[in-house]
Amino acid sequence: MISLSSTCHNISSTPYIINLYCNAHKLLEYRIHLYYNQVINFLARSKATMSGSTGKVIRCKAAVAWEAGKPLVIEEVEVAPPQEKEVRLKILFTSLCHTDLFFWEAQGQTPLFPRIFGHEAGGIVESVGEGVTELKPGDHVLPVFTGECKECRHCKSAESNMCETLRINTDRGVMLSDGKSRFSKDGKPIYHFLGTSTFSEYTVVHVGCVAKINPAAPLDKVCVLSCGISTGLGATMNVAKPTKGSTVAIFGLGAVGLAAAEGARICGASRIIGVDLNSDRFDEARKFGMTEFVNPKDHDRPVQEVIAEMTDGGVDRSVECTGNINVMISAFECVHDGWGVAVLVGVPKKDDAFKTTPICCRKVHEQDINKAFDYMVHGVCKLI
Repeated sequence: MISLSSTCHNISSTPYIINLYCNAHKLLEYRIHLYYNQVINFLARSKATMSGSTGKVIRCKAAVAWEAGKPLVIEEVEVAPPQEKEVRLKILFTSLCHTDLFFWEAQGQTPLFPRIFGHEAGGIVESVGEGVTELKPGDHVLPVFTGECKECRHCKSAESNMCETLRINTDRGVMLSDGKSRFSKDGKPIYHFLGTSTFSEYTVVHVGCVAKINPAAPLDKVCVLSCGISTGLGATMNVAKPTKGSTVAIFGLGAVGLAAAEGARICGASRIIGVDLNSDRFDEARKFGMTEFVNPKDHDRPVQEVIAEMTDGGVDRSVECTGNINVMISAFECVHDGWGVAVLVGVPKKDDAFKTTPICCRKVHEQDINKAFDYMVHGVCKLI
């Protein structure tokens, strides 16, 4: 999943956070949770542990992907201390997101192995590197893969969260400060993923990719805020921006899709149409504001045509949350002409091609303008 939401460095101040805390547990059934240890036991000894490990290499367990599509192997790895503008985190809870699966299968742009995946998690700061002043050991945090340097044009703009320094980069497997990995085994580097690599008991992250949260928030639930909820909610509220009374179609009713529906509900959409091949998801989706449901398998024509008929020409906004190229096309073609907006959140395969209704075009010189009229009359044009 690609986050289109605006990252918030202090998530405890997000306006709708209380409601999201309450709803987060519902989304967990759409995530596979990996628990590394007992939180209570860790908290009891965390102060002593962190003070003893600061500035030192930590040996810990991590799930390492040695090859594309091969089972992850639980290995003992070495995690180096954080360098300038970096933070070392103790990961307490992490979730498996479809993006991890996507790049583990090497369907992404540039396969890179061995690698430690994981990016949706919650944890505690173990130690900080030089120049880090906004965080301290013991802080409860969420890693975020689309970070903020707070200085570039994107970070200062209300229209973008694509930081020039810390924007999502699936190809980079090393830290920015020195171009090296903080993970190693037997002296050989293991690459990072999305700058987070949360399938490890400890990880090192750029300080701009860490969001401090209220310590009262349950990390086992709010860990989904670091990707699933913020992606779906942000795609709707910050990009699609449906107005009160508008119609919205959500394609894919997993964690991201449900969060997108929640965003549409918060914005006041009057109709929120859920689209999914699994009808069992529909009842749960109602809790997130869904008003109507469409299963493409129940129809003998393209789902975009079904939705256009349901909404007198198309929805005002659509949000695609699957990464399937055909679903993306459906989401694009189901919005109303003139004002409809489609937001594509999913990550397509590297060789996928987005093809929709072709446009006719032919170039002519200005002195041949009458030929252009002839072409138009006789339908002689090239499809692009």
